[in-house]
Amino acid sequence: MASKQMVHMNQGQGETSYAHNSSFQSAEQNRMKPLIDAAVVELCSNTTTMSHGKMVIADLGCSCGPNAVALVSIALEATRSHFLRLRQPHPEVCVLLNDLPYNDFNTVVKSLVAVRQIGEPLVVTGIVPGSFYERLFPSGSVHLFCSSNSLHWLSKAPEDLRINQIPAYDIDENVRRERLPVVAGAYARQFRKDFTLFLQLRGQELVPEGRMVVSLPGRRSDEPVTESSLIWGTAAQILGAMASELTGCD
Repeated sequence: MASKQMVHMNQGQGETSYAHNSSFQSAEQNRMKPLIDAAVVELCSNTTTMSHGKMVIADLGCSCGPNAVALVSIALEATRSHFLRLRQPHPEVCVLLNDLPYNDFNTVVKSLVAVRQIGEPLVVTGIVPGSFYERLFPSGSVHLFCSSNSLHWLSKAPEDLRINQIPAYDIDENVRRERLPVVAGAYARQFRKDFTLFLQLRGQELVPEGRMVVSLPGRRSDEPVTESSLIWGTAAQILGAMASELTGCD
């Protein structure tokens, strides 16, 4: 449990922080805007779902820095625009941000202050530390879940790798290629298990006819040498060079 809680993005506001090195994630969040806008309109148009004049929005895996409030800000703006267009009273909104306990929530809280000061609708905010592979919210309490670039993080390393004594990384490229089907299958099974659990948990926490908008990276082919994986190949080369330098220093 401790190791799981210690996982987090690089904290702070420095040159190497996640806050200053997350433009890729920010671009993906912007691409989600039409989906979030549509989900909000559907929610706000449902008189049963919005009968109490309150709305709860949660971001799962918010991370830190300016990206932490990007998705909920999109949802808030869509809510405001919808009710202004209809000239109806805004619902009160509760915004909840979730990530693992060792996330840099200090910078997140500063961003939430700005969210609360936007005027109508009335916005209250909160932090919910914990794994989204566990229950986080009361049953039937959340109207809209958002998540971007988070669900590819598994709850744990595949158990099949430990059973077959396959290390996290093989230096020998030929060995890596031989083990690729086994490793890929193990990760696929773990993802299927985790994602199924995630959906079951969120299904319990959503209000009836609630909405969920999620985005996560993937690829169409099992073959690693594809256009979608070139970025990871480049990253692997850089990490390999760094590892060689460290070995040379020893």
